[in-house]
Amino acid sequence: MTREEGARIAGEELSDPAYGAAEPGLVQRALSRFWEMLTELAQGAAGDLPGGWWTLGPLLAVLVLAAVVLIVRARPARRASSAAALFGDRAPATAADHRAAAERHAAAGDLSAAVRERLRAIALDLEERAVVAPRPGRTATELAADAGEALPAHRAALEEAAVVFNDSAYGDRPATPEGYRALRDLDEALSAARPQEAAR
Repeated sequence: MTREEGARIAGEELSDPAYGAAEPGLVQRALSRFWEMLTELAQGAAGDLPGGWWTLGPLLAVLVLAAVVLIVRARPARRASSAAALFGDRAPATAADHRAAAERHAAAGDLSAAVRERLRAIALDLEERAVVAPRPGRTATELAADAGEALPAHRAALEEAAVVFNDSAYGDRPATPEGYRALRDLDEALSAARPQEAAR
């Protein structure tokens, strides 16, 4: 066999798709290159530091620990979920307390606070009457879904109330007298809902 024939046979063999599939993908090659660069950087830094790896190792461990602490403390999802919860971080009062607070806010012209308090009154009233099960951290949207299942005749009004609450509390939209009136009417309608309706 000549050298040219050997090169041709080897070329045919290497052009087999099985060899192409075995090559690392673009992401794998990029990660490999990144780790090579990181290793070179760490080795260079270890050589320049007094104590070498004995100094660099603990220093890197402290940096990683600091990054983890920062990520855990700054978790936006955790803050957003507690902010979006109907009662925030404070313990709820009674439904009657929230109704009274809503009326005080409405009389003072603070409709956004009135809307928040009225929906909290609705949530607690439904929980106190066992229409929905108490659930810490429940959002207005979740309340509308849970109560809408138990009280299908009021589902649309509950969903609209959640929108009014969310727009006022988190959407930076001022509450309107109509929005507050809709929540007050819904609260009265739900208070008058008979247990048979809740059981459906």
